Amino acid sequence: MTIIAFIIMFGVLVFFHELGHLYFAKRAGILCRDFAIGFGPKLFSFKRNETLYTIRLFPIGGYVKMAGEDGEIISIKPGQRVGLLLNAKNEVEKIYTKGFASIPNVKVIEVESADLEKKLEISGRDEMGEISVYQVWDCCEVMLGKESYQIAPTHRQFHAKKLSQRALTIFAGPAMNFLLAFVLFTFLALFQGIPSEKPIMGQLTPDGAALQAGLAEGDKILSINGTSVQSWENVVGIVRENPEQVLTFEVERADETMTFQVTPSRVEEEGKSVGKIGAYQPREKSPVQAFKYGVVETVDWTKRILDSVGKLITGQFSIQDLSGPVGIYNYTDEVVQSGFYTFINWMAFLSINLGIMNLLPLPALDGGRLLFFAIEGIRGKPIDPQKEGMVHFIGFALLMLLMIAVTWNDIKNLFFQ
Repeated sequence: MTIIAFIIMFGVLVFFHELGHLYFAKRAGILCRDFAIGFGPKLFSFKRNETLYTIRLFPIGGYVKMAGEDGEIISIKPGQRVGLLLNAKNEVEKIYTKGFASIPNVKVIEVESADLEKKLEISGRDEMGEISVYQVWDCCEVMLGKESYQIAPTHRQFHAKKLSQRALTIFAGPAMNFLLAFVLFTFLALFQGIPSEKPIMGQLTPDGAALQAGLAEGDKILSINGTSVQSWENVVGIVRENPEQVLTFEVERADETMTFQVTPSRVEEEGKSVGKIGAYQPREKSPVQAFKYGVVETVDWTKRILDSVGKLITGQFSIQDLSGPVGIYNYTDEVVQSGFYTFINWMAFLSINLGIMNLLPLPALDGGRLLFFAIEGIRGKPIDPQKEGMVHFIGFALLMLLMIAVTWNDIKNLFFQ
């Protein structure tokens, strides 16, 4: 059960992160070749509207492959024999590099020149020796045996877009993680309810003093030992201060006032004896309050995680305090046993974590790319792609080393302590 929950959880977190990149890339007109959840061999795939969607074997991470980010892999060289399939407008719709002899209506040429990014044209000598120039459709596919690749004209490539469009495309990934967390917290509030400060009995435990004394969920507490109570905090305070002391609860139930004698059990907490009656704080369900709860929880957890990141940077936290996939899996096992709502809360927390970690200004992360965009905006021109690529490569290698160290730390904590 845990491994299924773990895969679903990471799949959802990665899906929405990459969906943010994909959505704004497509809105900017960028050709997105691949949308992948996971890495490694393909388990499932389908193609729709220029993009190949895949689920891969290892469910950690994902990516959106945008045209122009890593250089175009399509190359038609002079002297190469190819087959051209034209559409109704006499534009080249498909370029076959192999096996074109058996394909009907294909014009076979020996390439003189080909520009599939700017001019969108290909010229070549036909079998009669005549040279012709053909316009290439901007969605033309190059058939490389069993594989096919759609060309990416310059205006469809990532680097050709406005700085604002590129920045928004990259920022959208982490932003979607914050949005997902908000949705999950709001979902919890709608279906589980949010804590209320009203002096009303919430859910009662089967072996608690409240249920044994006759109290019921929904009872409105008017007073305890003659002291009027105005909030749940008042109730908790009186109960905690009176372990094993008989308390007189005056409550309102169905428009009737009733009295119950309740004796809180004694519980040790942090070296101090406190009273407990086995009653949970009341919860209320309201769409408006649920929306507010979603916002407050998302902001609150964002602040807490940022505070932890700050402590890590300043040395107040050690790398030994970090958890990787193994540690997250181990804790997920505990969460799953606690129930569905606890699992949703854990997923929301991890979604915020993923959003914040990706926004850190480190090479290979979304935040690192945004930092380069900021420098570009200040300089008025982009940084050399090769230099930027090298920085990201080194950053990725360092992140992998960090991941290995954190994973080893998780394994030690799990098996050797």
